[in-house]
Amino acid sequence: MGKSLIIVESPAKIKTLKNFLGSDFTIEASMGHVRDLPKKELGVDTEKDFKPTYTALTTRKTVLTKLKQALADCEKVYLATDPDREGEAIAWHLQEALKLKGAQRIEFNEITQTAVTHAMENPRAIDMDRVDAQQARRVLDRLVGYKLSPLLWKKLGRNTLSAGRVQTVAVKLIVDRERDIRNFVPQEHWSITAQLTPLDADHPFDADLRSKGKEKIELLSQNATEDVIKELNGAKYFVKSVTKRQTKRQPPAPFITSTLQQEAARKLNFNARHTMRVAQSLYEGADLGKEGSVGLITYMRTDSTRIADEAKAAAHKFITEKYGKEFAGSMAKKARQNARAQDAHEAIRPTDVNRTPDSIAKFLDSDQKKLYELIWNRFVASQMADAIFDLTSVDIEARHEGQKGDAYLFRASGSVPKFLGWRKVYQEGKDTADVSEEELPPLPVLTAEQLLTLLKLFPGQHFTEPPPRFTEATLVKTLEQNGVGRPSTYATILETIRERKYVVMERKAFKPTMLGETVNDYLAEKFPNVVDVKFTAELEDELDKVELAKLKWSKVLQHFYGPFAEKLEEASQEKGFIKIPDQETDKVCPDCSRPMIIKHGKFGEFYACTGYADGCKTTRPIGATGIACAVCDGGEIIERKTKRGRVYWKCHTKGCEFISWDKPTGAVCPICGKPTVITGGKSNPSIKCSSEECGYTAAIEAPPESEA
Repeated sequence: MGKSLIIVESPAKIKTLKNFLGSDFTIEASMGHVRDLPKKELGVDTEKDFKPTYTALTTRKTVLTKLKQALADCEKVYLATDPDREGEAIAWHLQEALKLKGAQRIEFNEITQTAVTHAMENPRAIDMDRVDAQQARRVLDRLVGYKLSPLLWKKLGRNTLSAGRVQTVAVKLIVDRERDIRNFVPQEHWSITAQLTPLDADHPFDADLRSKGKEKIELLSQNATEDVIKELNGAKYFVKSVTKRQTKRQPPAPFITSTLQQEAARKLNFNARHTMRVAQSLYEGADLGKEGSVGLITYMRTDSTRIADEAKAAAHKFITEKYGKEFAGSMAKKARQNARAQDAHEAIRPTDVNRTPDSIAKFLDSDQKKLYELIWNRFVASQMADAIFDLTSVDIEARHEGQKGDAYLFRASGSVPKFLGWRKVYQEGKDTADVSEEELPPLPVLTAEQLLTLLKLFPGQHFTEPPPRFTEATLVKTLEQNGVGRPSTYATILETIRERKYVVMERKAFKPTMLGETVNDYLAEKFPNVVDVKFTAELEDELDKVELAKLKWSKVLQHFYGPFAEKLEEASQEKGFIKIPDQETDKVCPDCSRPMIIKHGKFGEFYACTGYADGCKTTRPIGATGIACAVCDGGEIIERKTKRGRVYWKCHTKGCEFISWDKPTGAVCPICGKPTVITGGKSNPSIKCSSEECGYTAAIEAPPESEA
């Protein structure tokens, strides 16, 4: 028999597959998609059932030539692209572009010998329902992008804008949240906490005032709080009742795409795109020395928490041997499944639970090790026994001797871990600083009618808080909860809205720009369905029905495009521009000392003097530092940020190529004449030459004491 050709997406998989496939197989990579809709035209015939026209990608012509050459020496072809809709579509595009006959589709959830061998023994035809679902999504996105984006260019006079079917919903969520924050009116309220201890022990604990008799206490002012404290003056504190109960905390489910992105953001400070990039490398395989290249995790684009029985059994055995039988969870227990989950693949887990993070750490880079450890810990924890806690709630009465009538009631709560269970391995990250009842400190042993000593009363002033801005973790969580987007789309959505400058990151949270708010308001007015969360979620459900052969993909497009085209025609006929409002700043014009504002021009934002009408035409770029460029002798250095938030400096003068990760000084090196920069951070700053070949360094002189 002749050789067989296996076509995968990424070249990184080739080494791993060659590790256990024999010489009878030739393995080549498609490098992702090889065909797509044309770049410079719509490529969709809206009059003929939305028939798409595909062209070979110019960046894949060499790849296609190489694949055709490989085909000449092979009798069989296996299309082993990723096991999802996108992968199915890539397999179909390969079949069409290479004019393959008799090619077989194989898919594996993990790149291990067992999984690949099973896939080779069970090939199938390409699933055209999956392909149609992907085509429908691609055509929908093309219709929105190619029809709406030019309208935005026309209305705002900027051809760098875009409108995306899902990104607009994400921007709307961020804008709506920002406006909730702006409109929020904080409400004052007060609390009273008693610090108490048993008479016979030095074990202070806190109890919060809850009620007077059965009437709940609400303290809305300092005066009301001081009145209660006066009434409590001289009161004695008695334990009214002690309630004990046991609670169990089930382990978290193993990761799916969205929860992995959320937890990596919370614990590792990874953005969604970086998380997926690192996860991809773990899935494709790492070289483990004598073991060769091995896929370390299962496929990382999934919405299912399902775990294969073999993986469960292996985890159960590992947990029993390492931690003890009592720590192993029930083999029959199933993780809770999201109602919207397609359940096409398993959850994200290590391919072999015995490959502990420590055992393979030396073969991984820093970020791979961090993410693998997170995935491994979460999976092992998900298969462990429940954590058990003993919770105690104590009601305490404050009453005066001989008092008649209702007494003030305080409550204290405490927790003692009885059995760690899965918490021995893993602690979930949180989006807020709120303390759960299991995290409360233990209380001393108390009994009914026991007299307590009051150490101090603490009045506390509080204000209700506005809703927090979305972080990457909470935005992904909200999109998932609302059924907007799918596992493979979250990272792209977040990246796109940053790239288009619709949002910026402030303290790791999304804040809409004035441009983002303006575009959102226009689209919400003219195309309400496009920015509507519910409508977008229903569209996702329809795409799922296409994959399940319950709905024709052309029907989905007809349902969307008819009303959309009508709105588009109405908006296109309207004249006038959309003005992006100016923003006030605290900056002062260097020429006339008037306030400066941020204006929005064809090429983005810039500072402008408010004295324009009086003849001051001063403008400055955003990020201006006042440092002169030492290369072009006249330009100004501006501060910029990368997509991931890293600061760098560059010259603002067109044509000058100076750029640096370190802040320039504006001076030149006395040895080679190249610009000098400040390095060493805040703790140990120094000056060095920007040329690595030079090596010049100098200390930064402290100012005289009189000037310090």
